[in-house]
Amino acid sequence: MADRGGEWVLGVLGGSGVYEIDGLEKREWRRVDTPWGLPSDDLLFGEIEGVKVVFLPRHGRGHRLTPSGVNGRANIDALKRAGATDVLSLSAVGSLKEDLPPGTFVIVDQYVDRTFARPKSFFDEGLVAHVSVADPVCARLAGLAAEAARAAGAPVVEGGTYLAMEGPQFSTRAESELYRAWGCSVIGMTNMPEAKLAREAELPYASVCMVTDYDCWHAEHGPVEVSHVIEVLLANAAKARDLVGRLARGLKGPRTAVPADTALEHAVITPPHARDPELARKLDVVAGRVLNR
Repeated sequence: MADRGGEWVLGVLGGSGVYEIDGLEKREWRRVDTPWGLPSDDLLFGEIEGVKVVFLPRHGRGHRLTPSGVNGRANIDALKRAGATDVLSLSAVGSLKEDLPPGTFVIVDQYVDRTFARPKSFFDEGLVAHVSVADPVCARLAGLAAEAARAAGAPVVEGGTYLAMEGPQFSTRAESELYRAWGCSVIGMTNMPEAKLAREAELPYASVCMVTDYDCWHAEHGPVEVSHVIEVLLANAAKARDLVGRLARGLKGPRTAVPADTALEHAVITPPHARDPELARKLDVVAGRVLNR
C-alpha cells in the first residue's frame, strides 16, 4: 500500500456509463483478490501526468451487476489494497429538487441510507468497531472534484443530501415525495454503504452525482424512462471522464493528511485478546494500521 501521507493515488469508482478513464498512460487491468470476495471487475491501473490512478467500474464492464449485487466491501478493500489514498465516486442519480435539472453535477456532502440488503460494515461479531460518519464526505476531495467538474464544463452544485435506496426498481411517487419532504437533493442506489465502508477503511471519499432525471415526482415530467436516462447519462459520462483527468492532474505535490485517514483511531472496541483472529486477518488491509500495532 502507498504511504497515504505522501504520494497521491486516486481511486475512482465509475458508475453507470463510466467504464473507462480517458488519458491514462501505462494502462494495465489487474485482478485484485480480497478476503471479502471479488470486486466488481479487474482494476485498471495507470497514470495521468505522473499521478497514479486506480479505476474500478462499479457495475463491472458491460454493466453486469445490479446495485444490490455490487460487493461494496470487496470494492473498497481492493482499492485500498491497490494503494488508493483517496476515493472518488461517480454515479448517476435522480433529482429531488426543481433547481437540480438533468445534466447537473451535484457534489453531495450528506446521506440518508435506506438500503437494507447489503453488508454495511467490515466489522462484525468478534471484532467490533463504531466509526463516526457524521461528515461522510472528505471536504478537500469534494472541493477538488467540484473545481475539476466546472473546468470540464459541467454545471456544479456543491452540497446536498443523497437518498440511497435499495433498488433496482425506481421510486413510487409516494416515496419520491417523502424523500423530497425530508429535504434530500438526489436519489441513487449505489453510494451506500459504499461511503460508510470507505470511512471504515480510512479512505477519504467524495461523490460526484450526475443528474439524469427528475425521479417521478415532477408534474411536467413523466416517470423515469431508461432510454432518456441513458441519453443524458452518456453526455454526463463524457464530462465525468474529463473531470477525472483534470482532478488527477491537479494532485501535484505531496499529499497531506485529512481526518478520514485516522477514522479508526478510537473506533475499535474489542480488546486484542478477545478478537476473532479470522476476522482480524480479513481486516488486515482495511484496518491494519490500528490492529497491527
